[in-house]
Parts: sequence; C-alpha cells; structure tokens
Amino acid sequence: MAFDIEMIKGVYSKMAKNVDKAREVVGKPLTLSEKILYNHLWDGAPDKAFVRGKDYVDFAPDRIACQDATAQMALLQFMQAGKSKVAVPTTVHCDHLIQAKEGAATDLKHANNVSSEVFNFLESVSNKYGIGFWKPGAGIIHQVVLENYAFPGGMMIGTDSHTVNAGGLGMVAIGVGGADAVDVMAGMAWELKFPKLIGVKLTGKLSGWTAPKDVILKVAEILTVKGGTGAIVEYFGPGALAMSCTGKGTICNMGAEIGATTSTFGYDDSMERYLKATDREDVAEEANKIREYLTADPEVYANPEQYFDQLIEINLSELSPLLNGPFTPDLSTPVGSEMTGKAKDNDWPIKVEWGLIGSCTNSSYEDLSRASSIAQQALDKGLKTKAEFGINPGSEQVRYTAERDGILQVFEKLDAKIFTNACGPCIGQWARYSDPKNAPKNSIVHSFNRNFAKRADGNPNTHAFVASPEITAAIAIAGRLDFNPMTDSLINENGEEVMLDEPTGWELPPKGFDVKDNGYLEPEEDGSHVNVVVNETSERLQLLTPFEPLGDTITGAKLLIKAFGKCTTDHISMAGPWLRFRGHLDNIANNTLIGAVNAFNQKTNFVKNQLTGEYGGVPDVQRQYKKAGIKTIVVGDHNYGEGSSREHAAMQPRHLGVAAVIVKSFARIHETNLKKQGMLGLTFANENDYDLIQEDDTFNFLDLNEFAPDKQLTLEVVHADGSKDAIKLNHSYNEAQIAWYNEGSALNLIKKQNA
Repeated sequence: MAFDIEMIKGVYSKMAKNVDKAREVVGKPLTLSEKILYNHLWDGAPDKAFVRGKDYVDFAPDRIACQDATAQMALLQFMQAGKSKVAVPTTVHCDHLIQAKEGAATDLKHANNVSSEVFNFLESVSNKYGIGFWKPGAGIIHQVVLENYAFPGGMMIGTDSHTVNAGGLGMVAIGVGGADAVDVMAGMAWELKFPKLIGVKLTGKLSGWTAPKDVILKVAEILTVKGGTGAIVEYFGPGALAMSCTGKGTICNMGAEIGATTSTFGYDDSMERYLKATDREDVAEEANKIREYLTADPEVYANPEQYFDQLIEINLSELSPLLNGPFTPDLSTPVGSEMTGKAKDNDWPIKVEWGLIGSCTNSSYEDLSRASSIAQQALDKGLKTKAEFGINPGSEQVRYTAERDGILQVFEKLDAKIFTNACGPCIGQWARYSDPKNAPKNSIVHSFNRNFAKRADGNPNTHAFVASPEITAAIAIAGRLDFNPMTDSLINENGEEVMLDEPTGWELPPKGFDVKDNGYLEPEEDGSHVNVVVNETSERLQLLTPFEPLGDTITGAKLLIKAFGKCTTDHISMAGPWLRFRGHLDNIANNTLIGAVNAFNQKTNFVKNQLTGEYGGVPDVQRQYKKAGIKTIVVGDHNYGEGSSREHAAMQPRHLGVAAVIVKSFARIHETNLKKQGMLGLTFANENDYDLIQEDDTFNFLDLNEFAPDKQLTLEVVHADGSKDAIKLNHSYNEAQIAWYNEGSALNLIKKQNA
C-alpha cells in the first residue's frame, strides 16, 4: 500500500470539479500542467485565469521532500517557526553526506562515523515533528520518492533542484529553497509565479543505442541552460507513450539543467505499470478513475501550437546518442566523428579515465539492466574496461533487486566499484584525489546531470561529459571519448576485432522488486517528548539567529565582487568537502563566492578590500566589511545562481552582510532564495550597465524608501575619481515579498504571525 493514500484520494476527489471549473474560467482546453496547478490553488476552486509568467499565485503542495544537506538548514529554520508538527507529509533522505571512495560497505560505515552528529540531529528532528526519515544508505532522494511517494496529478516541493524527477510519474514537482519548504511545513501557502508552458512533442520511438537520456540532452542543446527559466516543460506524443516511467523520470530530472520550473508527462500505461510494480496498486486504481484529468485535454496535444508558449518537436527515431559537455550540460555532441573533431579542436583529452553510472538521473533498475547488458558483452567477447568503472544504485530496493538478479555481479566481474546508494561523485562527494586543485587534466563520462568545473571530484581540469548509462558503459570499456559503439570495433584480449551489440534490458524486474530493509523510519505520532540537542561547540550544526532587516536606507555600500561569466550555486557555495558544514551557517560562510571569477583580475577568491587597498579571499574581505558595519553589493552576469537549489548560496552572503545582488538575470530558485532571506535581488534595466561597475565603487540606493511592486529602483554608483552614474534596476518583488524584506526574512514574518 502507498504512503499517504488518504491524502492522494483527497487530491483526486476534487480534481474533476476543479479542472472543469478551471477550463471554464480559462475559456479553453487545458494542458496537464494547468490542470495540476489549478487543482492545487491555496484558495480552493479556481475563480480567475492566471497570466503565465506574470501572476504570482499561492499554491497548496501535497508533500515535501528534503535531502540531508539541505534538510539541516530547512529544519533549523522550521524549529524557529513555532509549530509542533509539519502541516503536510514530509520526508528527509540521507544521501548527500556519503563520500564515494572504497566501495559501499566501507564508505557507508565511514559516513555514519564522521556525520553521526548530523544524522542523529535529522533523525531526532524528524521524529519530533512528524517527518518520515530515510536512513543513510536507503537511497538517493529522487529515486526513493519516485518509488514511494510520487503520484500522477500531485504537487510536491523539495529542497533539491532535482525534485523535478517526480514528473516522470505525472507530478508537478518543483525544487525550492529550505525557506519555501518551511512555509509549507508551517501550514502556509507556497507562492510561485504562474509558469509559462513549453511543449515537447516526441514522435517516433527510441531504439538501439538511443535512450531517454538523449532526449533531455537534445532539449538542453535546444533550450540552453536558461531556456526553460520560468516555464514548465510538458512532454507528450507517441514517443512519450512508448517510454518507460523511469525513462520519463530521467528526462524530467535533468530539466533542472535548462532552468525549467519543472517537467512532466501525462499519466499513461507505463506509469500504471510502475505504480503496480512498486506496490502502489491502490494509487493506480484511484488514478484510473480520473484518467482523463491526469493528462492534457485531447485538443491540446492535437494542436499544441495553440496552447503552449513554445513548442519543440523531436523525432526519436532520428535521435542519435549524445555526449554533453565539458563544463556545461547544454554543449551537445553526437558520439563518434563529431566528438573526435571537437575534442581535437578544443584540446579535450581523448582518453577517458572513469565511467560512472547512477545518480538521481539514471540509477533505476532499467538503467542498470541496460548498462549491464553492455558489461556482459564485454565479458563474453573478451574485453576489459580501459577506464575505471563506478556504479551508484538509486535505492536499496533497486540495489537489492539488481543483486538478486545478478546485475551487480556483472559489473563487479569487470572490476567496477559499487558505491553506496547515494549521490557520491555526482555532487562532489568523491574522494578521487588527495589534492584535487593540482590534479591532472583528464576526461570522464557519467550518466549524472551536471558537469560544471570541479563538480564531481574537485579537479578544475576534469572534463566531464554527460551521457546515457549505455553509452557510459561502452565508452568505459573502450576508454576513449571518440568511441562510437554503432560503428567502431574493439580489439579483445585475444587480438580479435569485436563489436558491441545494441543494449537490452528490462523496464521493470521480471521477478518484481524486493528489498530486505528499505531504510525507512516512521516518526512517532506524538513527538512532543523528543529532545533535539544542538551542541553549542559543534562544528557541524548551529542554531539560527534571526536576520535583522536591511532597512530602507542603504548608502555607502561597497563592491564585494563583480562576478565574470557563469556563476552557479557551486561557485557561490561549493559542495564537496564543504557539505559537512551545511548545518552551520557561520562555518559554511567561509566558502562564500570563493569559486566566482573576479571580473577585474580573472582570479577566484581574490578581491580588493576597499578598507585596506589589499587583496584577499572573498569571505575574509567580507567579514572585515561586516565588522566595520559596511553593507556590500555583489554584481553578476546572466543566469546567476543556476544549478542546485541550495539556499546557502543566499543565506551565506546575507549572514556576512551582503545587502544586494545585482545581475543581468537570475536563475529562478536562487532569486526566490534571496528574497526569502530578506535581501535585494535586482537586475540591470540596461544590461550594459554591468560594464559601468568598477572595482573601487561605492553604492547609494536613492529611492529604496519607495520600494514597491513594478517600480524600478535607482542606484547611484560613485566611482573612485568622484564621478557618478545613476542606473535603473528592475525587480520582481510583490507586496508579500517586500514584506519579507521589511521584516528581515520570510521566516521572521512567519514567526511573527505564529507568535
């Protein structure tokens, strides 16, 4: 039986009425995305049509999921909200704080030793406030959610950008910062600008070496890393219907890499099969009763150009396997000769040192079975892997079942290292080098989602390429980036020329899923007696102190850094070894913006201190400004804050005294996170004004006392020579968000309202 089945029945019981009413007020047929959104309005039944990309709307999500790295800060904030129990079903999943090094058993034991304080804290807080807890080793949050909690037509939010994975089961699932999750945990509405809609029509059918991963790699090429910003991507068409549920999850998962609010598919037979295979036949039965409401109206898919803001069509029969990268997930290259040419022109290392399969994007039973079919061929044809090989199963259920069916043993016979059911290398939790900063130039191929510089192993010289599990396996065997398994042969240990056949696999395990211990702990019904202890001397955990409002008079502010080019949340608040401080705001603030490139010297973590005239690390200089009572400004380029949902990238600058972040454009989640923490997240009205900002500038906000929705702010930029520029700044704050700013943070306002 499914978790929270009565909640799911409640969502379904009102769907027909709400969708029919929404269709009436909108005045036209509805997409699936619109049906789910209108069925989750905070105020209940729809009574107006919302303008896509403009109207802020209050929603009532059905559930929340948090991973251990972000859950620490989210729960530390929730503890300040004055509530005794979470208002909606919530889970915590321990998957980020497990480093990959020796292999599953050793690595998990090590994680339980070094992070026991954090795991114990999360378990006790979960038990106290009615939160389901998934122990370390239980699996990667998004695979566990897909197997246990996702349901067609539902809405969930999660404190991880890849929460969108649940779209593979027909949800609207959205990654948020912890403060957003706290709102919903505390029983309040969750606000979102009503998304635009991008339709992706899939025709033809995947076959041979082409996999669902190649669909999203192609979409990333088309839309780029910011092309989906502010939009839901809805996939449909015969190609979508022919695809497995977990394949759909892969596509939705990596929609985070195009900046999309989320991605989703309409309910179909593959989802029904997956629900039944994962012991949720009761959900499938309920979904089948309202099946037509769990996909778009027929007119929408018949004439999609009339209902979507943008339409993309991909013929799966013509799609070839792709490799995306290095250093960005939208640089797409077909395997084979094109990669050979690009690698030569750009001096990318042809030799591949590692092939890695897993992560929340590609760690399903189907993924492992198809990749293992390639591994089995290598064994049968006398081939050995030229690259090292690593596997991260998605959940204990997947791992246990794959081991039972002999899949993991195939990889092990090729000397693959089976890592813990956790994120591992995908998020920088990979102890590959003792000195990553000085590690050599090399190439790796993986089935993960992100490949920013230093993302996997901390080495800025690692060229990471994203591919399907099947292609990753083939390239690991060949050991070459330019290998094309469809045309190229390999020489086996007997000197014979052999070729790899097309991969085969199972959508679902033929013998069904099985697991001995799934790693779940149910919270107590009444956790009021549970005592949550945070040691005052802890390096890992720190209780929060409310932020003071920045006020309506900001003058004499200094420039902290003008970031050049791509500045992701990894640049603003690195993961990897810094993950251990995710529950201690002051300690993790020591990595603030150390990865951002200073526009004035093209160096990282090296900025001018206007108080001394000397250069130093970004956090060090900022702490001196804070000590002197001087507010600061961060300036950035396009799509600032892309990547992870981590709110630390907003909380850390706020904690250190940064008042405003001014950029050409924001990634959605990061902009919201800045607002939640009571900061100014602003954009240049004229992008060229970015060029006016100089290293020794001082800033005065001239009309912050008139801060209001749809009203530009004016910033006076005072240069070192005494000259001045007045520039206009845009913002997207509404009345409620301005109230967060005025109170110092959204959490301060929640606490005030609950007092």
